[in-house]
Amino acid sequence: MMPIHEKIRLFRQAKGWTQDEVAEKLELSLNAYGEIERGNSDIRLSRLEQIANLFEVEVIDLLGATEINTFHFINSTGTQNNHNYSANGQMEMQTEIDKLQLMLQLKDKEIELRDEKIHHLSELVDLLKAKN
Repeated sequence: MMPIHEKIRLFRQAKGWTQDEVAEKLELSLNAYGEIERGNSDIRLSRLEQIANLFEVEVIDLLGATEINTFHFINSTGTQNNHNYSANGQMEMQTEIDKLQLMLQLKDKEIELRDEKIHHLSELVDLLKAKN
């Protein structure tokens, strides 16, 4: 299971933002935001909501199966049943799929940046050829 701080880092990277940019958007110091991404800081629900809004996701997307692993319901006989999501392989697979999708978004962004760099370098080569 992927911890919250790792998901936050992946969402940030998928957006192509630096830690400094996110810290500024959240009105935090770079150190305070860095502590969140390293998992060294407990995150209040209000801060988690702020981060989710910034990344345009739901809080549940940040929490995943690691933090929401048990639910309770009352069945028709009135007895309470506990169900553990972590025992359900579907939740673990969905978390892994989410992780892989974020990694693909990050790779797409890296490819886009490399293509831009190649384009700029090609223009520079053309300019240098034109001078000779």
